[in-house]
Amino acid sequence: MANEDEKSGRTVEDAIKAAADHTLQEHNVGQYFHHEHDEEADHEHDQFQYDGPIEENPLWMQDNVHLTSVGIDIGSSGTQVIFSRIHLRRLSEDLTSRYYVVSREQLYLSPVSLTPYASVTRIDEDKLRDIVLEAYEGAGLKKDDVDTGAVILTGEALRRENAQAISAMLSEAGGEFVCATAGHHMESMLAAYGSGAAQASLDLGKRVLNVDIGGGTTKLGLIEGGKVLVTAAVHIGGRLQVTEGGKIARLDPAGRTHARRAGFDWNLGDTINPDDLDKVADVMADTLVAALTERPIPHDVAHLYLTDPILDFGDLGGMMFSGGVAEYVYDREQRDFNDMGKRLGAAIRRKVDAGKFAWPLLPARECIRATALGASEYSVQLSGNTSYISNPGILLPKRNLQVLSPPFEAGEDVDPAALAKAIISHRKAFELESADTEIALALRWTGPPAYERIFAFAKGIVEGLADKIAAGNPIYVMLDGDVAQTLGAVIREDCGIESEILVIDGVMLMDFDYIDLGKVRIPSYTVPVTIKSLVFNEDPRGPRSKEIIHHREQEDGPGAHTHGHHHHHDGHDHAHGHSHAAPAGKTA
Repeated sequence: MANEDEKSGRTVEDAIKAAADHTLQEHNVGQYFHHEHDEEADHEHDQFQYDGPIEENPLWMQDNVHLTSVGIDIGSSGTQVIFSRIHLRRLSEDLTSRYYVVSREQLYLSPVSLTPYASVTRIDEDKLRDIVLEAYEGAGLKKDDVDTGAVILTGEALRRENAQAISAMLSEAGGEFVCATAGHHMESMLAAYGSGAAQASLDLGKRVLNVDIGGGTTKLGLIEGGKVLVTAAVHIGGRLQVTEGGKIARLDPAGRTHARRAGFDWNLGDTINPDDLDKVADVMADTLVAALTERPIPHDVAHLYLTDPILDFGDLGGMMFSGGVAEYVYDREQRDFNDMGKRLGAAIRRKVDAGKFAWPLLPARECIRATALGASEYSVQLSGNTSYISNPGILLPKRNLQVLSPPFEAGEDVDPAALAKAIISHRKAFELESADTEIALALRWTGPPAYERIFAFAKGIVEGLADKIAAGNPIYVMLDGDVAQTLGAVIREDCGIESEILVIDGVMLMDFDYIDLGKVRIPSYTVPVTIKSLVFNEDPRGPRSKEIIHHREQEDGPGAHTHGHHHHHDGHDHAHGHSHAAPAGKTA
């Protein structure tokens, strides 16, 4: 006979089934606290037990969230996977609802494998998938165990014809909320964090330049106070030329360019003298010196920049190297992989010792693993706990919402007509005027949370999205201030809007970002929000976007679109690729 619940007369099996079939709304009245359920539920659970350590107490877990994160770095020459465990805490005692990373633990570092190529133009998908799956196996993790993270394609790997398919495939293989990303700016930023340069800028109280030299490109990150100010990339790398048996087996266009700068006209299959390889490496090192120290930048060097150059580094306190070539700059690696890495690293170190660079050399924490560490450890934040989600089962999860950030600052008196105009004109500029095209509206909130101001703000949003509301389509709004729950309620109740509404706060977004929204997590009431870039072949900051930028500068002032990052219309870059877990707040 089945066991029965004495109070209700239900069997244990009935109780389990009821728990599995419940919704988030039932949590808000205190039901079904300890249970599991299938993928069809409208929320997920942070793991906890009733009795045990404080770390497993549900009240403690509302202020403390642990996430497992992965960084998958597919570079020109190397591929690696790194898993981290991240502890985030809500600093409620400081009267803030935002979450901050308080500790990081590396769970597993995979071996660095050579990025497999099926041909000059294609990455070998099957072999790459095997490398990643072996890393998951080595870490003892399944994709469902991973909460967030990033797949990064960088350098020359970006230029392969199946780069976008590779990134999407690995994103799916890595876990539900592992985002696909690509770009020089993003790698520059992550490398600056992973190398230790960001921490060094805090410890030293000085501005630091991180120089990440990989197989195909050199990424620059200018850091101050622990934050990356601006990034750039130069076409200098250690695997632009590869030899086998004394003959050239791989020669990328930039590799041929560097050889010509050294006086050689190399072609695939040519027999190469080792002394000539040293000469080319020395010229490449001189080119890097010129790219960083000579202003104005020489014309024959300027064209090697893959992004806008950083024209003024300001008062630099030191420079740090990372990437595979940095292993040789710091004399940590002696093996030769039949490319230019060892020669280039040694040549750069000679330039450093000879005082060719204008700044002192700082020791690096990480070299070849810097980007993967940055992707794994520095890609997660949590925002506050005041978000508004009218119907989690319908609104979540959601993938690939394009972000629009209309230029609008809430003054002392919020002008709803001005906000509506900014939203409508921005949608028109980005050719996203269709009522059926889903977008995430990113807005800034400043000033006191007075009802009159919030109501005016809500009216502006409703007027700016009137066509979507008329069509019954959902509204997605992202804020950087802590008024999301109130704003959502005002839109729903005081403006009488029947469309489903999601308003999340504490998240900084900008134009050209895309976001993935996960299910609500219990008991922390957070929503994983992955902010990513999906730029592979055509950068939206290309010719058409110059009109958009001009439109923004007319309203916002010159440079308003950069948000502290230096963009370039090169077809392969982007500045962002990070994850947030935004709080769900109460549901309506």
